[in-house]
Amino acid sequence: MHTPKWVTDSIFYQIFPDRFAKSERLPKQGLNLEPWDTPPTTYGFKGGDLRGVTEHLDYLKDLGVNAIYFTPIFASASNHRYHTYDYYNVDPLLGGNDALRELLDKAHKKNMRVVLDGVFNHASRGFWQFHQTLENGAASPYVDWFHFDPDRLQGKRHWGAYPSSHEQQLIQQEGTLKAIGYQGWWNLPALPKFNTNTPAVREFIFGVAEYWINFGIDGWRLDVPGEIDDDSFWQEFRRRVRAINPEAYIVGEIWHDARRWLQGDQFDASMNYLVTAACLSFFTGKHLDLNETLKAGGYQGHVQPIDANEFANRIDSIHGMYKPDVTRVQLNLLDSHDTPRFLTCAGRDLPSLQLALTFLFTYPGAPCIFYGDEIGLTGRHDPECRQPFPWDEGKWNHDLRDFVKSLIALRKSHKALRWGKFERLYSTDGVYIFKRATEEETLLVALNAAEDARKAEVDAAGSSGGRKRILFGQAEIEAENETIKLTIPPRSEVVLKI
Repeated sequence: MHTPKWVTDSIFYQIFPDRFAKSERLPKQGLNLEPWDTPPTTYGFKGGDLRGVTEHLDYLKDLGVNAIYFTPIFASASNHRYHTYDYYNVDPLLGGNDALRELLDKAHKKNMRVVLDGVFNHASRGFWQFHQTLENGAASPYVDWFHFDPDRLQGKRHWGAYPSSHEQQLIQQEGTLKAIGYQGWWNLPALPKFNTNTPAVREFIFGVAEYWINFGIDGWRLDVPGEIDDDSFWQEFRRRVRAINPEAYIVGEIWHDARRWLQGDQFDASMNYLVTAACLSFFTGKHLDLNETLKAGGYQGHVQPIDANEFANRIDSIHGMYKPDVTRVQLNLLDSHDTPRFLTCAGRDLPSLQLALTFLFTYPGAPCIFYGDEIGLTGRHDPECRQPFPWDEGKWNHDLRDFVKSLIALRKSHKALRWGKFERLYSTDGVYIFKRATEEETLLVALNAAEDARKAEVDAAGSSGGRKRILFGQAEIEAENETIKLTIPPRSEVVLKI
């Protein structure tokens, strides 16, 4: 199968546009915006925009980022913009299409790719074709675009697009189709679910995908695509997108085993939340805050304290799920806009995050940083995990940012960490060790999640020869023939060239 090679060499940075940066070039006078430095709320807007992102591309470049994944940017009535009402226009609050044009041009000049979020399961109450049907009922040309109750279409009962408290109770009992007259995604009234069996709907979505690829974006992150339970739909989606850009990246938000969609005819990769769950379960140790972690429902019981051997078994299982070309472009992450931040789940224990970051940047696949993790942002579930980026550098954890920057530089300077084969070597007493190897070099990664120093001994057969040296982190090393003995400080990491 063909997956885009540039992804394997990429460091992604996920941006929630309303919360990353705002530009003075986009006037905010007369807008009801929350102060930037106050806690975020569920419905409030902070005023972040795409021109602000463009003005901070050098910040990302300095960090080592070379790919950006944006949560939705199209016109919407919500701060997260998953309630799309116009798929062909960037939200005016973000600067409109001109702001995206500028961002793409300047990002590409810096050799940075841009991936947008495609929300194709559902639209919003403001979406024209939906609104038109509410106004005209059975006479609407768009009556087959969504799932409607026939009685409402015939005017025998009123729509409940903005349900009363009584109708909300009915939704819980009967679902939205019966209670308010149309099928909402996950029975949410604000999100009418597309009827993707309708040819016109399919063509509309494919047309949107093609339009923005032609505009210059480098790929699509697909929002919960498994809920369009139709392989032929996604096969055609891929054909249309790749016909325009054969190197476009298509990554699906699948929280579980994604093999169905990763056979070469639908997506290139998935968001690797199985790796996220394993990292939360192991690297946090006694610091894991299950009360926070379990609020991310997508983990579905995959997060609980585990030892090094169970972690290694999980990683081996995940690594073995997919073909090498898929594994190399999996989007690996520690948190996102849909989860509490990793540092919060780890009880704000910094070594937990550093161990997990080291794994993320040395494991096969494309690492993705959620904006602000590199400076120590914390936050419980939505809306707290989506707090504004503090551009006052006095509020940054500079040591953590330097740590992340060094890890990115390490990954970029050693092909083995991007393209090399992966092999588990050791998983005992809180210590997990693996190697990455190409024909040119072999690197060993050792992670000690225990609360005290640990000794480990591994076979270095097949090493690239020469003196064993530390590339990152710290440990005591003793090499005898083809055996390496390590003493690793507590809650720490080391990367060796062997």
